[in-house]
Amino acid sequence: MSNITNTYPTLASVFWPAAKSNGTSSMLRAVVLAFAGSVLLTISAKVHVPFYPVPMTMQTLVVLALGMALGSRLGAAAVMLYMAEGAMGLPVFSGTPEKGMGVAYMMGPTGGYLLGFVVAAWATGFLAERGWGRGFISTAFAMVIGNGIIYGFGLLWLGSLLGWDKPIIQWGMTPFLLGDATKILLAVIIMPTVWKMVGKTKT
Repeated sequence: MSNITNTYPTLASVFWPAAKSNGTSSMLRAVVLAFAGSVLLTISAKVHVPFYPVPMTMQTLVVLALGMALGSRLGAAAVMLYMAEGAMGLPVFSGTPEKGMGVAYMMGPTGGYLLGFVVAAWATGFLAERGWGRGFISTAFAMVIGNGIIYGFGLLWLGSLLGWDKPIIQWGMTPFLLGDATKILLAVIIMPTVWKMVGKTKT
């Protein structure tokens, strides 16, 4: 792990450094990266991979990876843009338009998870800015923390919406644990590998 007070470059800042003297260029960079992130989130929400016990999307993997790749503010901004697109009625969420659209969908059972996406992206971005995500262990811990945040918001919302007398954990967490463990494993392979490739290009 690393010193929690130091700021490290993110993958985005390595591949596309922010212009220090040109505010317009920096704004364009932020808009492009946030929009690209929202597109990736939409794609990840629509791809359903057959899995046990329920089909798996790549959405939580992309949310947390965006945070680690873009950093706290830009990662959270990409997720917020994605949510804004959904609130405007665009079919960006998993299950839309079949399961509803816009704000009505966001206020349903998945609303807490969507809110958790924003916080989790910021958190994994914050950790990445402190050097996490470059090794296998720190990547695994960052992903576990991010997933924990998503589950925390999702279950609190689900319990408040449906009632705490219902089997909230069995509905909102247990069926997804195996899939999330698989996505954590993928992140543990992908993120450090990308950083190693970056290191080779710099030598």
